[in-house]
Amino acid sequence: MKKNVLFGVLMCGFLPLLAASPYVSRVFEFVPAPGQFVNVLPAYDSADNAEAMLTKVNDCLVGKANGTVLTLGAWGGYVVVGFDHTIANVVDAYDFQINGNAFSNNAEPGVVMVSVDENGNGLPDDTWYELAGSEFGKLATLANYEVTYYRPSAEKEAATGNIADYIRWKDNRDSTGFVAKNTFHTQSYFPQWLAVDSLVFKGTRLPNNGVKSSTGSYTQLTSFAFGYADNAPNNSEGAQFKIEWAVDNLGQAVQLAGIDFVKIYTGVLQDNGWTGECSTEVSGVMDLHTPTALPDYHTSSALIYSVGQQLTVENSGYEPIQIFTVSGVCMAQSPAVKQASFQIATPGVYLVKIGNAVQKVMMRW
Repeated sequence: MKKNVLFGVLMCGFLPLLAASPYVSRVFEFVPAPGQFVNVLPAYDSADNAEAMLTKVNDCLVGKANGTVLTLGAWGGYVVVGFDHTIANVVDAYDFQINGNAFSNNAEPGVVMVSVDENGNGLPDDTWYELAGSEFGKLATLANYEVTYYRPSAEKEAATGNIADYIRWKDNRDSTGFVAKNTFHTQSYFPQWLAVDSLVFKGTRLPNNGVKSSTGSYTQLTSFAFGYADNAPNNSEGAQFKIEWAVDNLGQAVQLAGIDFVKIYTGVLQDNGWTGECSTEVSGVMDLHTPTALPDYHTSSALIYSVGQQLTVENSGYEPIQIFTVSGVCMAQSPAVKQASFQIATPGVYLVKIGNAVQKVMMRW
């Protein structure tokens, strides 16, 4: 019977991990909600359409640990990024980092979601899982929240002062409000490259994090304990994330061997007076387990091949081997061994995890 060698000799767990970049390889979507830095970060030109703006966003983030900052606007505005490899879920370790521009008393928390390429098509069109940060499940946190922002019928100039009733919004809880315009940013706050009259966003709304300063002259934006983008300085543990925090749409914890895509959206709907709306900013996303990001990453070598429905892993060292479905279900595992074989009942894409390295395999017969 024909032996199908799936990946040849794989070093550092797998050759794709050794050659992988720790940084974003592609930005798939960028849809900001209205905000004071929209059409500025990145800069919009009147000739730009959605494709041109997406190219600019790719230039901001791809291949960079801390690239050009882009804004996600008010609550719900988002960006979706992917990598040239699967980011492994390493138990009790931080798996990836999101850089922004947070500093003391200036946190604009963004909700983080992750996804696995279940259908193997390289696109973020599969199930999304929220990372349960410190505010998850609290009474003040609103799940299944939805906001619609309406394009202003005419742009209002800021020369007349702050404009409180600039861009109207309405949520699914019978509340309404406005994204205000301030004197510091006079461009349109509605993303001009999107030819729509309204924008609808859905997700989790985090509690307000604004606290008036002692003088009352400005709003301090306090950080949550953990689990949100642009919530803590980039050089702190608060900018790092664990895949093991993932939960499904019912709030139940899920076990994912690794992830392929990350989605970040502004999690707080809050006006901060003259400093503007709360808007998450992102300047980079990085895998913390690639050799470039973590020089002392554990190394090993392995050979993976299939004969019919049998998947065999030959490992040069002694490490646990696990087989996961792409939705994160562990279907088979072995203790620390040099070789293990597994029967695969259904053709499709699977994740093979050897120690802390993860790689997709396609089983066909």
